[in-house]
Amino acid sequence: MKKILLIGLIMMFVLAPGAWAGKDFPNRNITAVVVWSAGGGTDTCVRIITAEMQQFLDVNINVINKTGGVAGSIGMSHAFGQKHDGYTLCGLSESNVTAGVQGGWDKKFDVWDTFIVGGSPDVLSVTADSPYKTMTDLIEAAKKDPKSIKAAASGAGSIHHLNLLAVENGSGAQFNFIPYAGSAPAQNAAMTGEVTVVVTSLAEQQQLLRGGKLRALGMLTAEGFDVADLGTIPSAFDAYPGLSKYLPISQAIGFAVPADVPADVKAVLVDAFNKGMATEKVKTWAKENYYLLSGKTGAESKAVFDALESNFAWTLWELGAAKVDPATLGIPKP
Repeated sequence: MKKILLIGLIMMFVLAPGAWAGKDFPNRNITAVVVWSAGGGTDTCVRIITAEMQQFLDVNINVINKTGGVAGSIGMSHAFGQKHDGYTLCGLSESNVTAGVQGGWDKKFDVWDTFIVGGSPDVLSVTADSPYKTMTDLIEAAKKDPKSIKAAASGAGSIHHLNLLAVENGSGAQFNFIPYAGSAPAQNAAMTGEVTVVVTSLAEQQQLLRGGKLRALGMLTAEGFDVADLGTIPSAFDAYPGLSKYLPISQAIGFAVPADVPADVKAVLVDAFNKGMATEKVKTWAKENYYLLSGKTGAESKAVFDALESNFAWTLWELGAAKVDPATLGIPKP
């Protein structure tokens, strides 16, 4: 009888190794590869959530940055090229869904399973010494002398770039877009005078706005936003209602693992993620930094990124800012 039981247990391990893979996961440190630059919104968000997840996993999650390529393609390719065992996370955002149509990624985004922490609304700001005091001042100047005003919005194809394109199409203005590796260098470019306009999230800009380094002209949302020490930043829609045809476009920041990572390993990560999202540290950070928390994983998260990929890819294609036809990648129209 004992022999039969022993043989049965052995067969269970031999025939179903995947079912037991997560039992010992994780037994070493995990690496989170952030595809955008250090100090930006995605980097900060990933560092906050992974720091909280560590206490529930009993291992360290080491965060590194691998920037460059097209829409974060270098970091994504690196993370996807590692063993699909749950020990490599890819810190990313909604902007990465455009890598395919921009020629930097040859796959649909559904090769990832995503974990969404949340996002912060975008704001259009100018340098503190610029002559533009309102959205109308800026837009009318950009219409009068097209492409004379330099604007940064992180990398080409990022949500901030798409928001800048949306502003152009909704108002008739034309800016001279200068791409940067991420939000932090884009904002630095504004502060050093390399560009006049910058579009990034309120979370990323808040300290610069409070310090008088940048001047907010308009939220790229239907409503204005109350910000401590600054009062209300008006909606850009107030002066240009045509923006409602293109905006708002919401952020979805977090991390991902390849979709074929064993289910039980993903279950361990989901559990740690859910527990991390529920901590007071994450909630307080979100409130203080103007983030709207999501916490979506699995099918819910996939639905969000599927919609983003469809929207972003076809928007870029129709605006003439994409190199690859979304249809060839199997991306459906929104």
